[in-house]
Amino acid sequence: MLVERLDLPAALPRARSRRDTESETVQFAQAALAAAKRDGLRLAVRARYVALAVIACLLLIINPSWKEQLYYVALLGLFALIGWGQVKVGRLGVSRPELALMFCDLALMTVILVVPNPLSTAHWPVAMQFHFGNFIYFFVLLSGATLAYSWRTVVAMGTWTAVLWSIGIAWVWWQPNRAPELTARILAATSGDYRLFDLISPNSITFGARLQEIVVFMIVAVTLAVAVRRGNDLVIRHAAVERERGNLARYFSPNVVEQLSTNDEPLKQVRTQHVAVLFVDIVGFTAFADTRTPEQVVRTLRQFHALMEQEVFRHSGTLDKYLGDGLMATFGTPFGGNTDAGNALRCAQAMMAAADRWNGERKKAGEAPLRVSFGLHYGPVVLGDIGLTCLEFAVIGSTVNAASRLEALTRALDCALIASDDLVQRAKAELDGADAVFWPLTAQAPQAIRGLEHPIAIWTQARPGDIVTPPDRPETP
Repeated sequence: MLVERLDLPAALPRARSRRDTESETVQFAQAALAAAKRDGLRLAVRARYVALAVIACLLLIINPSWKEQLYYVALLGLFALIGWGQVKVGRLGVSRPELALMFCDLALMTVILVVPNPLSTAHWPVAMQFHFGNFIYFFVLLSGATLAYSWRTVVAMGTWTAVLWSIGIAWVWWQPNRAPELTARILAATSGDYRLFDLISPNSITFGARLQEIVVFMIVAVTLAVAVRRGNDLVIRHAAVERERGNLARYFSPNVVEQLSTNDEPLKQVRTQHVAVLFVDIVGFTAFADTRTPEQVVRTLRQFHALMEQEVFRHSGTLDKYLGDGLMATFGTPFGGNTDAGNALRCAQAMMAAADRWNGERKKAGEAPLRVSFGLHYGPVVLGDIGLTCLEFAVIGSTVNAASRLEALTRALDCALIASDDLVQRAKAELDGADAVFWPLTAQAPQAIRGLEHPIAIWTQARPGDIVTPPDRPETP
């Protein structure tokens, strides 16, 4: 989390595509850091409240005078108020009010540790404040800063503490000796041993010990700053990884995203492999859209695409692209599996069932039902990234064209689904031919498909309302 400048990659590379990509990554990381800082500030203020409560209890033991306790309890209340203010004004980036409150924290702590309690009945020399070893309370503020601020802010806190403590030491040094007789007697008792005199004299500042406090505090501050910087770098890298996984999840099913996130093979590697291709389209949607408002058209498409997309991902498919009122999905990309053809056929039939339920809801709402058609084919395709500045993972080949034309052929054959014999035979081999997905299919005569040299055998499936369920077989879900 940062209060000042972010340690993010510069968004000024030479190539436009790289600049845009890094800029988006920076924005994504900033959002993640902003959320993390809010959580860190809330955690820090809770830790502060707990620490203040513990210190308040500690005062009852180390400071039995109730008058002195009132003074310190009031100051503890100020620390709590400052913490509350830091949560309210805290934000990502340079926040001057936040830095001012942090400086108030350190200044208030310095005053408490250096200036004697005005409610105390004892009139000891001012330098006695250094003999209580209260400098350790600065570490409470430093530890809280590591929960919510950047490494630069942690270093700044260490520097500010060193400066304020040095000012406090100088102020005490300028104070008059309130007990010169006591100082003289102690010096005589120590027989001129100035090291021993510095340790026990109430007027001694013990400069060596004060310097040691500053040096140790700066070492701890810098060490913690390094740890905070490493943590921020991890947050940025994690944000970038989550963004990449989020982008993959827009196109691939969750299990494929897992494979991609752990696979080092680049998608851009051009290769050929066998894939099942599915095309889905709403029949007559152009005429439907002409009589509806743009809002109704978009709402209908969103509902339809949501249903179809859900089935694609549920059956381990890849959403290749939306095609207006339809879509193209592939099974076996980016990596082939053992049930790609079977998954494609099951997905198409699940889509048919989902579309039938959706039409039932539309009828109840007084809306016209929509006919949906499906085309499937299985065969070799070429895979690889295409484009220069806007990349797309492309699936290319006659298999894709054939699947699209099989979907269009459903109009002529008055059916809901057409699957090539290549896909059905492959699915039967994958599923041992015993799955219920095959019984609604009906074999048809080979059909000539534009772009293919020879006619191909096909299988058709009627629309859900036209299917007659065999008595000894359950209806397809």
